[in-house]
Amino acid sequence: MSGADGGARRSQAFRLPGRHGYAVEFSPYLPGRLACAAAQNYGIAGCGTLAVLEQNEAGICLFRSFDWNDGLFDVTWSENNEHVLVTSSGDGSLQIWDTADPTGPLQVYKEHTQEVYSVDWSQTRGEQVVVSGSWDQTAKLWDPTVGRSLCTFKGHEGIIYSTIWSPHIPGCFASASGDQTLRIWDVKTPGVKVVIPGHQAEILSCDWCKYDENLLVTGAVDCSLKGWDLRNVRQPVFNLVGHTYAVRRVKFSPFHATLLASCSYDFTVRFWDFSKPNPLLETVEHHTEFTCGLDLSLHNHGQVTD
Repeated sequence: MSGADGGARRSQAFRLPGRHGYAVEFSPYLPGRLACAAAQNYGIAGCGTLAVLEQNEAGICLFRSFDWNDGLFDVTWSENNEHVLVTSSGDGSLQIWDTADPTGPLQVYKEHTQEVYSVDWSQTRGEQVVVSGSWDQTAKLWDPTVGRSLCTFKGHEGIIYSTIWSPHIPGCFASASGDQTLRIWDVKTPGVKVVIPGHQAEILSCDWCKYDENLLVTGAVDCSLKGWDLRNVRQPVFNLVGHTYAVRRVKFSPFHATLLASCSYDFTVRFWDFSKPNPLLETVEHHTEFTCGLDLSLHNHGQVTD
């Protein structure tokens, strides 16, 4: 894992021996704190670890570590408690952790019947809910204070790899799937709102623009990133090519409307500005394995973790 700062990039690395990182997320509360969901043996067998890391003058150090008996594939921070995180696991469960209580998970929710690859805490004020996406082709809505799911969303015909809340529209989330579609859902109405056949390949990741409520990006096994305007989904509004293997995760910048980042099975992290004639700004090659996790800091302009 590494953290980097914009401009002349300086990077700091942290190693978790025997673990492969699948997701990394900066804390929305504490600058320099981040969480990494990891698994042994590429998630095929073995256990998982949630590593909470702190960045300081000396570098990146381990603040807390939690183990689970199956691989952990995603992590999301609570939006109403700086100590709480949720992870998703290969055994079909979600775990709620508290960094102030190092004994083990506060709660475990097991309803999905296959691996849970995605978990995200709602971004809009006034609701504190979590969405999960699974290889069982369903997404589920959870209130972390309630011991069971509130709702199950069915419609995808393949693995759900990514479920991400809109930062603008309450109760609205997007999902990306192996069925080659991006779908938009509203928790207040059953059934899917929008189906976008985004790529002729599995879609592994999606994200919402922070400055335009109608704009999303997808990243897929076809090595491309595509932008989608929900007001007219017949054609992508941009198509970014340059990765040489599947795009594993895409993130819009919290600071610039047209800036985004992607990481890939080609071991690289790339930065793009889709408003420019030559949109590829930078390619960072500091990993020697599949690069799966990626986040951009809300606190420190230009700081990235992957």
